[in-house]
Amino acid sequence: MSDEYFYGVTLSASHQSETWDPEAKAEYPRSNKLLIRQALLGPDAKPDELNVVQVETMSLQDAIKIPVAVLKAGETRHARLDIEFPDAPVTFTLIQGSGPVHLIGQHMLGALVEEFEDMEEMEEEMLDEEEGDDSQFKEDENKRKAAGKRKPNEDEDDEEGEPKGKKAKMSNNAKGKAASPKKNAKK
Repeated sequence: MSDEYFYGVTLSASHQSETWDPEAKAEYPRSNKLLIRQALLGPDAKPDELNVVQVETMSLQDAIKIPVAVLKAGETRHARLDIEFPDAPVTFTLIQGSGPVHLIGQHMLGALVEEFEDMEEMEEEMLDEEEGDDSQFKEDENKRKAAGKRKPNEDEDDEEGEPKGKKAKMSNNAKGKAASPKKNAKK
């Protein structure tokens, strides 16, 4: 199970940078993930001043620095971001403007490592049970296939639309109709 906590930071001229790194603290022995939902420009921001927030984090191969929000009083006072950071550290920096810019999101705490081990054992048990269920399914399927190999229904019609089987021939003869032409042709 994971726990969610509110995360917020304010960047301004006096506090231009903030680093999120819960792994550096012993109080977070779980896996961590940061979700930034939006960036808001504070009400006391200077008019017509661009405020640019940059994030620095690790990508798949390298460290990356990229702007994530550009805010301007009178034009854009907030930006919906929905950015997920699965790995720490993440550094937010106000690279232009004096702010204040508020970053709002959630800090997600994953399960403890011991809980993951328990989950792995449960998954293995579930897979074993599913394999047992699959063998039961295969037995049922084989029974259906065996039942499908029974003799064809004598009352069914063949491909040419003529009745098949003894019952169909008898009913034709019983109604006074002549025997099928196939028998007459053999003479």
